[in-house]
Amino acid sequence: MKFKRRLHAHSELHAGSLNDILFILLFFFLIVSTLANPNIVKVNNPAGKKDTKAKQNIVISIDKDQKVYLGQKQIELSMIDTILRAEVMKHRSFIDTPSVVVNADTSSYYGEVFRVMQSAKRAGAKVVAIVK
Repeated sequence: MKFKRRLHAHSELHAGSLNDILFILLFFFLIVSTLANPNIVKVNNPAGKKDTKAKQNIVISIDKDQKVYLGQKQIELSMIDTILRAEVMKHRSFIDTPSVVVNADTSSYYGEVFRVMQSAKRAGAKVVAIVK
């Protein structure tokens, strides 16, 4: 009995160029994904002619223990309206609209920060909040 050996045809896949194609597709999708961002609204912002940095006339600081300071001096939060009004009037003699800078610790309460900002607005100052 003589068995014939069948020759099996081996299918081959030349994958040498497959790596190049995948590499090119990867770059293409990376570039396209950075260009097409639907969440961005392009707005032309006006350019200022003067220095827009606020002058730090009155500095109010709130630390992590909710203590309020005017400059380096600690003040009571219940007296903030009266003290800010007096400071704004003192600075108003040589500045038209004095600015109040609020330095707040990250663990300070938002309510205290907003209370200081509202007191400064009622006193007639321009408020600049810097939360640290």
